[in-house]
Amino acid sequence: MRKLKGTEKLLCALLIAASLALVSTFSASASNSQLITPVSVMLDGEEILNEEEGALLADGVTFVPLRRFCTLMGGCEVSWDNASNSASVRAAGLVINAAPGNQYITVNDRIFFCSNAVFIKDGTLYVPIRALARAYGLDVEWRAEGGSFGYVNLISSGKRAEDASDVYDSEVLYWLSRIISAESRGESLMGQIAVGNVVLNRTRSEQFPSTVYDVIFDTKFGVQFTPAASGTIYHEPSESSIIAAKICLEGYTLSDDILYFLNEAISTNMWVTNNRTYVMTLGNHTFYS
Repeated sequence: MRKLKGTEKLLCALLIAASLALVSTFSASASNSQLITPVSVMLDGEEILNEEEGALLADGVTFVPLRRFCTLMGGCEVSWDNASNSASVRAAGLVINAAPGNQYITVNDRIFFCSNAVFIKDGTLYVPIRALARAYGLDVEWRAEGGSFGYVNLISSGKRAEDASDVYDSEVLYWLSRIISAESRGESLMGQIAVGNVVLNRTRSEQFPSTVYDVIFDTKFGVQFTPAASGTIYHEPSESSIIAAKICLEGYTLSDDILYFLNEAISTNMWVTNNRTYVMTLGNHTFYS
């Protein structure tokens, strides 16, 4: 791939910023009613939500009312916490938390990324169906038949989501959250996820060590991550960096190709910009493959 010029970098950055702004605008409340269309939801061949019962197609993503959907799944308690401005669901083997504006939900202390943010409409909290389906062990497919837009078909496929302690390697989470926090504190969630992607992508590349710890403290070609040398890697990680690390460990990635990043405004070594292929810019960081 050819290296992008400065003007092309700027255009790419503006496009990414515009897309993130669109998500943010739509996140907390659904004021753009023209983007919202009622949609039906089926479970194992039986309709559980019809077009009058609350499921919505918004920006190409199906959302369902949290309370109603979880109630239909059976045996749950749903509550709202004013202090955290979030809803909580307790069901057999599940604890789910969702808050308007967040682009993720928490399931058994795991973090499930959502393609679009949770929002409130007419006093009802809506969550992307794929995240909830994953929590309940359901596969999701879109069927373009029936009605004007088709419908969502859910298929029972397995057990409900496991606990975080059974999924995340504690040492990997420890170091990944700390390098994300030390390198990108104050960046957006997407910016923090991208830093985590770089570290995990390196563990899968033959050019770098195969563990998160060894990638962070790699010095084969000089210090790779400044916090490993300065000591800020040992600082307590921010809450958002732990969330970003968990999202990365769940398999979500902005790019499988990014292996390098830097803040070009303060960097004193421009080897990456001169020798690697530009991929994207998020916040203060520019990412390269």
